[in-house]
Amino acid sequence: MNIKIYHNPDCGTSRNTLALIRNAGVEPQIIEYLKSPPSRGELKNMIAEAGLTVRDVIRKKGTPYAELALDDPALTDEQLLDAMLANPILINRPLVVTPLGVRLCRPSEAVLDILPFPQKGPFSKEDGEVVIDAAGMRANNNG
Repeated sequence: MNIKIYHNPDCGTSRNTLALIRNAGVEPQIIEYLKSPPSRGELKNMIAEAGLTVRDVIRKKGTPYAELALDDPALTDEQLLDAMLANPILINRPLVVTPLGVRLCRPSEAVLDILPFPQKGPFSKEDGEVVIDAAGMRANNNG
């Protein structure tokens, strides 16, 4: 099963997404994108396949977004991609690629929409939020 996660091990959402993939019994290809960023073509394809815009995939928090003035509406997608490839921390995470599609998994349980296999057991996020119940079904967390 070819599943890729563009992962940042320092990010809780990314760690939770990886754990959900593993909870489905799959060991994905883990790409630490800060060390090995995707190519321009790969990034453009993932963004398109996820149905997002380049601006949707730019991470603002904890990045040089403001100092690079990337909020300037005159910047083209190509200019934004240039900035993301020069500063991979600007690529929001985690991006997951499966045979069923591509998702920016924020929140982490968005990965469930593109996993080809069901969850094998209960799962709680690092903060204790139950995502998958004891029956392997999505928990109702709507309060």
